[in-house]
Amino acid sequence: MTTSILVTGGTGTLGGHVLPLLTRTKTTVRVLTRHDREPDPRFDHVRGDLADGSGLESAREGVDVVLHLAGGPKGDDVATQNLMRAASAAHVEKVVYISVIGADRVPIGWFESKFRAETAIVESGIPWTILRAAQFHDLVLKTVTTLAKLPVMPNPGGLRFQPVDSRDVAERLVELTFADPARLVPDMAGPQVYTVAELGRSYLGALGKRRPIVPVRIPGKAGRAYRAGANLSTEEITVGSRTWEAFLGERYRQGSALVHRTP
Repeated sequence: MTTSILVTGGTGTLGGHVLPLLTRTKTTVRVLTRHDREPDPRFDHVRGDLADGSGLESAREGVDVVLHLAGGPKGDDVATQNLMRAASAAHVEKVVYISVIGADRVPIGWFESKFRAETAIVESGIPWTILRAAQFHDLVLKTVTTLAKLPVMPNPGGLRFQPVDSRDVAERLVELTFADPARLVPDMAGPQVYTVAELGRSYLGALGKRRPIVPVRIPGKAGRAYRAGANLSTEEITVGSRTWEAFLGERYRQGSALVHRTP
């Protein structure tokens, strides 16, 4: 039996890894996009906008599974509510959603929006699977790159990351897409936890550069949450295989220049 899958966020970083994996399987893949795209023989593009719900009626027709990868700095909750209304009306059999570790614990707008998106899925009545993942290497690199542009690189005290490779997350999501609905599955993170200073030194080492790194304090509720490790998994996790150092080595082709973390 052929499964029909609607993918949101298919044109993003994660979607770029997920779509090739899906098209190797016996599935019909439909990709929701806000703009016209060049035809692709591997899957269909369908116009629709999660922000206002336009186009979702046609996008949902004949869909068995929704793989919800779309996300942004704000509005994830509203987008997901619109998507769930459309999916419920179409009697979709399952929704699989990528969220973030700490969605229910970190008092910052984006995390809170992701948690409201999770709630919309849970309350939709559609069988569901939610995977919470750590920050992708790509996002952590963007953060470290911005900090390293300063003459003195700040090291926010207590802030740690366990970055995971988006390719590992893509592989896991495809597994979950073809499995039975499993509700909230174990978090997914990379093989190692790093401070911002450790990430920064690795990045600067990959470029053959140096910067003074000075500690700074994150104030308020967010600072307390990060110092408590609220953005890190406290439960059993699925661990990705690709390390931060390997990611940098691939990105900059200077593996020998990396400054590895010492035990």
